[in-house]
Amino acid sequence: MVSIKAPRGVRDILPEESWKWAFVLKTASEVAQDFNYREVHLPIFEQTELFARGVGDTTDIVEKEMYTFEDRGGRSLTLRPELSASMVRAYLENRMDQRPQPVKLWSAGPMFRYERPQKGRYRQFWQLDFEAIGSQDPYVDVEVIALSVELFRRLGMKGLDVVINSVGCPMCRPVHKEALQSFLKPHLSELCPTCQDRYNRNPLRILDCKNPTCRAITDNAPDTISYLCPECKEHFEGLKAGLDALGLHYSIDNRLVRGLDYYTKTAYEVLSGELGAQNAVCGGGRYDNLAEAIGGKHTPGVGFAAGLERIVLTMEQQGCSFGKEPALEVFVVAVGDIERKEALKLMHEFRKAGISADMDFNGKSFRAQLKVANQMGAPIVCILGEEELKAGKVSIKDMETGQQVEVPLEEGVPFVRTKLGE
Repeated sequence: MVSIKAPRGVRDILPEESWKWAFVLKTASEVAQDFNYREVHLPIFEQTELFARGVGDTTDIVEKEMYTFEDRGGRSLTLRPELSASMVRAYLENRMDQRPQPVKLWSAGPMFRYERPQKGRYRQFWQLDFEAIGSQDPYVDVEVIALSVELFRRLGMKGLDVVINSVGCPMCRPVHKEALQSFLKPHLSELCPTCQDRYNRNPLRILDCKNPTCRAITDNAPDTISYLCPECKEHFEGLKAGLDALGLHYSIDNRLVRGLDYYTKTAYEVLSGELGAQNAVCGGGRYDNLAEAIGGKHTPGVGFAAGLERIVLTMEQQGCSFGKEPALEVFVVAVGDIERKEALKLMHEFRKAGISADMDFNGKSFRAQLKVANQMGAPIVCILGEEELKAGKVSIKDMETGQQVEVPLEEGVPFVRTKLGE
């Protein structure tokens, strides 16, 4: 028999872990509500042009990592590698500019990138994504950063660092680009092949290279902040003032440029030492020119994305609580057709009352059913035998103490509810 396994770079999220994901998603939903962000569900695939134009054709994502295919109609489609471009596309297409601005949206779901699998990073991975579209106020940037910090605080994560930078705008970035290229030119042959290719197309990305030689060369490279135009400088000062007003600790990282071309002005990350080299639990910033890049009118925006796998991994390593793991509360045991029919009805009553209940569906013996109940960790077993049914009763057994009592069948559900509340 041929054994078909999951492709490299993807994995199954089994019940032992999926409840932790549910806890993170529930917490994210609550934070979103408190910050007035509304949930949207977006397509998993989009026209390839959306990402080529929006994300940038010089980025690693577009050059190396996108899952692109041609559909039966001859259209080039791409499994989404990120959500910001899709968010802005949805904003433009659905005329959300007619609503009060900024429009605050959030979403969660799978993304796809062809890259080398590593700790906390997969080829299919889940992201939380929060975007505020339609305002250039630096206080919106502050809100987005504060939202991410509040999310991690409610999840119990500790020891996280916020780092910020400003990457400027099309007005001031060319001046910095020229200075950066002048600085790098004497060392061009020493740079890695990728950075040599970036030298003319997008030298700013060289500052983000993880190659030790490239990092050493760029240690004293011109930083973006020194070349900001008055507007970008004022925006950055507003950002810092807002963070200070909220008491949010941060540091400035001159190397922080993010990996996508659409960023302008604010760039930020939240870092955790628990993840080693891949230490960002979330990252984002401002993208005032993204809407124009994909064919819309000028629409400022800011947001962040956080990998769900990385959040869960960091929480596990920090010993954070995921709340109470879902558990079976009642197992109904019965042998014989008449008894099993009554067991089915009793189980259904438990479930309608909000009590987790299950029973045997494989025709096991009485003793084998008790063993299954024990394996499932059910604290209470309800036994419906021939004698119990004749008396109109149900035997309720406490699996921890072994104590067993009989109660009228119609009182089974309220009795168990009381017992579970003890």
